[in-house]
Amino acid sequence: MTDTKAPDSSRRSERSRRAIYDAALALVTEVGYGRTTIEGIAARAGVGKQTIYRWWPSKAAVLLEAFLDLADQAADGSYDFPDTGDLEADLKTVLRATVDEMNNPVYEGPTRALAAEGIVDPVLGSQFVEKLLEPPIRLYVQRLRSAEAAGALRPGLDPRTAVELFIGPLTHRWLLRTLPLTHEYADSIVEYALSGLSPRG
Repeated sequence: MTDTKAPDSSRRSERSRRAIYDAALALVTEVGYGRTTIEGIAARAGVGKQTIYRWWPSKAAVLLEAFLDLADQAADGSYDFPDTGDLEADLKTVLRATVDEMNNPVYEGPTRALAAEGIVDPVLGSQFVEKLLEPPIRLYVQRLRSAEAAGALRPGLDPRTAVELFIGPLTHRWLLRTLPLTHEYADSIVEYALSGLSPRG
């Protein structure tokens, strides 16, 4: 007998969703956020634009979800922050990895697009912070609290403010593109933040 089972619509939908993710990320990297359109994403993905509008309200929403999926795949579904007992070494490891990601064209284009759009779109901006920035920040906070408990940091510090000493300078240099973003720069941020700028003794 001939197998006449109906096509699996869930598998077809997943293929379409994956194609839309890939198309959105590719287009924003190739032509920029301003020239990326729902029509362009649909054409690149081989789907009708109504398919996209059925799942997302805007191209920003498409890009955010696509980028979150990309980041989740890169992390293999999990996030980790090393805790070797050497806070300085652990921070340098994480900041060096952050530099590599910021310099990677696969991540750079979508991240810049989302950061810029989040400034003018408060809803997208809050989602960008909540879903993309907060998870790694919480890991920083956890590691700093562990270091404080071990006596490696002074007691009573505000870990959220301390985190900004590490990620703020990286983000500033990355946004302005005035100077290269390197491992050496990441290391110096850690050393300055942990040791301070005042003379010892």
